[in-house]
Amino acid sequence: MAESYDLIILGSGPGGYVAAIRASQLGLKVAIVERERLGGICLNWGCIPTKALLRSSEIFHYLTHAEAYGLSVEKPSFDLGKVVQRSRKVADQLNGGVKGLMKKHKVAVHEGVGKITARGKLTVTAGDKATDLEASHIIIATGARARDLPFAKADGERIWTYRHAMTPKEMPTKLLVIGSGAIGCEFASFYSDMGADVTIVEMLDQILPVEDAEVSAFVTKAFQKAGMKILTATGVSKIEKAADGVKATIKAKDGKETVADFSHVIVAVGIVPNVEGIGLEELGVEPDKRSHIKVDGYGRTNVEGIWAIGDVVAGPWLAHKAMHEAVTAAEAIAQAMGKYDGHPHENSTVNIAGCTYSRPQVASVGLTEAKAKEAGYDIRVGKFPAIGNGKAIALGEAEGFVKTIFDAKTGELLGAHMVGPEVTELIQGYVVGRQLETTEAELIGTVFPHPTLSEMMHESVLAAYGRTLHM
Repeated sequence: MAESYDLIILGSGPGGYVAAIRASQLGLKVAIVERERLGGICLNWGCIPTKALLRSSEIFHYLTHAEAYGLSVEKPSFDLGKVVQRSRKVADQLNGGVKGLMKKHKVAVHEGVGKITARGKLTVTAGDKATDLEASHIIIATGARARDLPFAKADGERIWTYRHAMTPKEMPTKLLVIGSGAIGCEFASFYSDMGADVTIVEMLDQILPVEDAEVSAFVTKAFQKAGMKILTATGVSKIEKAADGVKATIKAKDGKETVADFSHVIVAVGIVPNVEGIGLEELGVEPDKRSHIKVDGYGRTNVEGIWAIGDVVAGPWLAHKAMHEAVTAAEAIAQAMGKYDGHPHENSTVNIAGCTYSRPQVASVGLTEAKAKEAGYDIRVGKFPAIGNGKAIALGEAEGFVKTIFDAKTGELLGAHMVGPEVTELIQGYVVGRQLETTEAELIGTVFPHPTLSEMMHESVLAAYGRTLHM
């Protein structure tokens, strides 16, 4: 006989486990199904362990530049195995934390491969054992995996995905990174700071293609200053493996091809949703053109009782978006079951920040300057450099800037774009401002503490209206 629940969640990443917690808080009987490790890709193989790696490379960078701070460190070195081990310990600690949260909220955890067999029915297979579950509602939170290139299949030896790059068996000497989104740039930054000779290849005209053009240009120069080679409007057409490395055929925009040798390759060209083998086709769940699941603003699919959130639906493919979608879906389900008298707000991506944890860091929310102009806005743009900020100078991190874009007619904050020290922490100030529908007047009238990096945010707003104080 099948075990019965109000809600079953397939996948335990940031979307899945948060949906389980919120649904449990609302009084639903919840089960979660996971084929690997609780916490999903983000916690075990993505967001968190990569930040641990980047922290190690950041500290190593400071050690190699200790003299700039009046310090002396003789011949700094690192143990790659211990760097990786620290990263894995961080992931293990948080994996244990999710286990504790599931226990605290009385969420039943089923380990194994889940497949929806009919509306409201799901079977979990673990080895030779099959367990049948049933529920009024099922949330698909199966996430996504790295996209392979047909001519560069990852082997974990010379050709890596992010998972291989996170647990390297050896330190690359000459590294090719294909793709310059957040994942590509973060690994490029990590391995460059650890001493590898890094080349980034990007098919589009700028690295970090979704970011403001000025931010992209700044990061390009910073990476080049760090010794990286940046090739934009360029592709890789062929990879040939050898025992001691790979040969890559690199094709420029004009069609000219060159062949270069590398010790390793990281392929970071996007993701593929995990939609295969879980029963979606049999149910008639509708995909979009990129194979992601189509949903409404609350996570409902076209099949009653089937919901989807996170990387398995349309982007941006970010953990914090998945968490937000999780809460919305859980509340909508509880409302439909008569267990929640609130009113879930339809999901929107307009105020979701993007963060890249490279060195320098990048963060943004809202429209770029180009997108604002394309949308027909008459805009005011303010920009303030880190060199004008006392805290940035004291930190020895006085490279970067904050850029804000306003609607000249209404004062609405249309977008904010930041590059430099700790901007991934600062961006939330602008996210809150946009969520509260603030205008330049409130931001100008806000008192920012001194000395802080956040003063750059204030000065950028002031700059948009000709009122800069410290530049």
